[in-house]
Amino acid sequence: MKRVALFAVSLLLTLTAVAQAHPSAPANRATGGPIDVQFANTLIQLQQAVQDANVALGRLRIDKWKTDGAQKQQAQANVESLQRNLSAAFPELLQKVREHPQDLSVNFKLYRNLSAVYDVLASVTEASGAFGPKDQYEALGQPVSVMDAVRRSLADRLESLAASKEAELARLRTAAATAAPTQAATTGVKKIVVDDNAPTPKPKKTKSKPKPSAEKPPE
Repeated sequence: MKRVALFAVSLLLTLTAVAQAHPSAPANRATGGPIDVQFANTLIQLQQAVQDANVALGRLRIDKWKTDGAQKQQAQANVESLQRNLSAAFPELLQKVREHPQDLSVNFKLYRNLSAVYDVLASVTEASGAFGPKDQYEALGQPVSVMDAVRRSLADRLESLAASKEAELARLRTAAATAAPTQAATTGVKKIVVDDNAPTPKPKKTKSKPKPSAEKPPE
């Protein structure tokens, strides 16, 4: 999973650098468009898991757990952090991915947030199974399982999107390298050379024509 994240970040930085180096090259803005059915269903499953996890976390009675006060305090802090994320961050990220399903950056942000939430939620779920009642553990177990499956699916999707963007990047580089000499050859800019040492041309003398003499009036 870390390899996928590092590769996605590296590709994003490369795309940004190329866009800055070749501002005249057409940018790939095909990040919207229709979303495929399989990915749409995956997002629906994730959204439902987020809602189920949020409800299950709200029903935990950590104060009744059979453990010491330090572990209860840590578990309560984790639950509050998870609830904030599930209520605020996830809905916004899901909406952005639906609007831009082919955007590598948007998909990566969802994957990164999901991975962080999964790690903490899995820890809380394990603690619930060890110190709390069985029904609370089972209520968290299902959304955790779904999040893990979606997390793996998103990792595969990131690899696919990264490969597609890398191919597009190579195409743009080839097109830019091919167009550069052609554009230089067809521009045809004329240069005017000014020689400061050239002698100043003398002005030409114009001969004035003689004025016609006035005729004498008849006597």
